[in-house]
Amino acid sequence: MDSPVQIPFKSFIQLKPEDATALYLQIVFEFIKAIQTGLLPEGTKLPGTRILCKLLQVNRNTLIKAFQDLELQGWIEILPNKGTFILSEKKEKKKTDYIFTEKNNSQSAAFTFKHSTILEDPKEISTIPYQFNDGLPDLRLVQTDVLARLYVSKLKGQKSTKTWEQIQTKSHLNFKIQFSNFLNVTRGIRISTSNLLTTNSHEISLYLVTKLLISAGDKVVVASPGYYISNMTLSDSGAQIITIPVDKDGINTEDLKQICEKQQIRILYLTSNYHYPTTTSLSAKRRMEILELANRYGFVIIEDDYDFDFHYDNNPVLPLASLDSNERVVYIGSFGRSLPAGFGYGFIAAPSAFIKELEKHQNILEPGIDVIKEQVLTEWIKEGEVHRLSKKNKKIYKERRDYFVLLLKEKLEGKIKFQVPLRGLAIWVEWLDNFNLIRLQKQCAINGLFLPKTILYQTKNLTATRLGFGHFDTAEMENAVKILRQSLDEIT
Repeated sequence: MDSPVQIPFKSFIQLKPEDATALYLQIVFEFIKAIQTGLLPEGTKLPGTRILCKLLQVNRNTLIKAFQDLELQGWIEILPNKGTFILSEKKEKKKTDYIFTEKNNSQSAAFTFKHSTILEDPKEISTIPYQFNDGLPDLRLVQTDVLARLYVSKLKGQKSTKTWEQIQTKSHLNFKIQFSNFLNVTRGIRISTSNLLTTNSHEISLYLVTKLLISAGDKVVVASPGYYISNMTLSDSGAQIITIPVDKDGINTEDLKQICEKQQIRILYLTSNYHYPTTTSLSAKRRMEILELANRYGFVIIEDDYDFDFHYDNNPVLPLASLDSNERVVYIGSFGRSLPAGFGYGFIAAPSAFIKELEKHQNILEPGIDVIKEQVLTEWIKEGEVHRLSKKNKKIYKERRDYFVLLLKEKLEGKIKFQVPLRGLAIWVEWLDNFNLIRLQKQCAINGLFLPKTILYQTKNLTATRLGFGHFDTAEMENAVKILRQSLDEIT
């Protein structure tokens, strides 16, 4: 791992001395946010207090007080004569069944290479029986038999006098035609094949877009709280991240306007239809305000519609891209999240000149095309199978959402508040009691329920958790919520 001095603290630790909140508490909240978003992964060694005071321009006593608070809450570990570390869970492994995807940093190579302090994987793996996540689908619902038959039939049908390159070109064009039509119908955008790039995953789509749009030092506005993976991707591209709050109507456009008046903004990244993690939807008024601000101040909007597949109302909110007449929006999303791993896609819809440039980079990153997969999905879209599967799954997930809501109201009455989301596979739960979420996580693990740190959000004014329900059946939901309530009672 890089020397701790090389960590770009100033890019994500934003202190405001003029603010009414005590400076040491600002440090506490900023470090917690950085840990939760993966910017400071477990095991990271922090610089000494004198060095860090110089970097952050704060008094040493203020920093020591903040570190004492962070250690008390369980976010860091201060080891005499060794240093201060983002808290590792190694000690907890003996008590529970945690299995973390940690890198073995004790081994060194015979040559030097770049290390990233930003792209450490914050995800945790556990063998604990019941596990919450941030809103993943249930792969047990996938029609794998239908997919398998289609895949095999397409594979056997590749007996042709055409070259493989000709087959690839024709199949890919057919897929893009069907897929662009599908997006036009379902999401109200007006694109042709020249405005569309398909990738192997949503994450690759975001990576390619940031690679072309962001230069080191560019200012990028994101919502707070936000999506840890996108924040990692943006930070790694060299962006200087500026956060603005989210309320019941989505990202605060008045704050955005004030920022634009003071400095040049390159990009606004937002999850407009189903904000991650709070599940709120951007209001119609603010949608128009954001498009007007983008046109006036010249910034690009990266609209991430990661979970469009799962909406439960008959009139789903359409993306900003459907209203964009000035070509300020780069629209990225996912397709086939209910399909087995390998069958899903990421995509980018944008002006044709931008797509053409993206293709150059994709040809290096993803040079091959899975012709058989594209032919299978082309047929699924063309024959309407995608719509039928989506309709069937949405009915199941809506029933699960409604039952999960009933369980939360019954088992956690007086302990939480939440809004029932109109889409997605997770519910944003705000806790009414004042307690430490890491303590709850550890107690849940002892009782047989895993809460990954990536779904826990805690600041001075917020204690919240994003609880995914889509992967649970009714019995699993009941047990998970029961353990959650039991664990809460035990720590409070």
